[in-house]
Amino acid sequence: MSQLLGLLNKAKYFFLFLFLEIISFALIRKNNLQWDVNVFNSTNAVAANTMAATYKAKEYLYLKEENLGLANENKALRDKVVQLEQKQGRPDAFYRVDSIYAQRFDFQVAKVINSTTARNKNYITIDKGRLDGIEPGMGVIGPRGVVGQVMSCSQHFSRIYSILHDDFRVSSEVTNQKLRESGQTALGLANWNGVSHDVVKLGTIDKFKKVSVGDSVVTSSQNLIFPPNILVGTIKMVATPDNGAFHDLDVTLATDFGGLTYVYVVNNKLVDEQLNLEREDENE
Repeated sequence: MSQLLGLLNKAKYFFLFLFLEIISFALIRKNNLQWDVNVFNSTNAVAANTMAATYKAKEYLYLKEENLGLANENKALRDKVVQLEQKQGRPDAFYRVDSIYAQRFDFQVAKVINSTTARNKNYITIDKGRLDGIEPGMGVIGPRGVVGQVMSCSQHFSRIYSILHDDFRVSSEVTNQKLRESGQTALGLANWNGVSHDVVKLGTIDKFKKVSVGDSVVTSSQNLIFPPNILVGTIKMVATPDNGAFHDLDVTLATDFGGLTYVYVVNNKLVDEQLNLEREDENE
């Protein structure tokens, strides 16, 4: 009985303490504006952090769709830019570009699903194949520049020679103000030497052509698979041997192959016509 009375007394004192605490908090809130503001600010902070976390989660979930949307938007812009550039033709009054020729290139967006960069012969796999109109021999570019060329296709996938492949060469041109002012064209072949995954060699550039570090290197008009003026990279190093006829040029690639997500497969709609004509001439 005495134990029961002791428990009842303790419970009485506990509830009295709790009652006084509640009254104390009520009085503090009523008479202390700063305390009320702090509680309000803390509640807002918690709510804001919760909303920010929710937004980031949604942003991550929709990131794939947004990236694909941007890739498709870039594809449409590239279509227009290439057509406009081709229609301009050469800057002389005696040359007019045929409209069909100017519109010979179109592009298709594809996603990179596998790639290598550490081998002498590097490849990229994309999620588009023959059923999507992809064929071996088509050129491939990325958001920043040249990527490679389609090597083989299945119905749903294609494998690409990366520019980081020692058998792949790109017909290229160095562009700068001095060359433009003098009306000169500096044509060469870009080829990877297997040393660095972001640098290629550019050969057969006449050593009397004025080229410098920082000059842009773009695709030339003398190739079948790429439109002209697609960026290959920028000149990193210029060496001119005394006993050689050509510059020795290192070019830093524009494309970051380690972070490549989407690419554009280039279709030259007139390539078969040109190749058939050239074959006929060779057989005569």
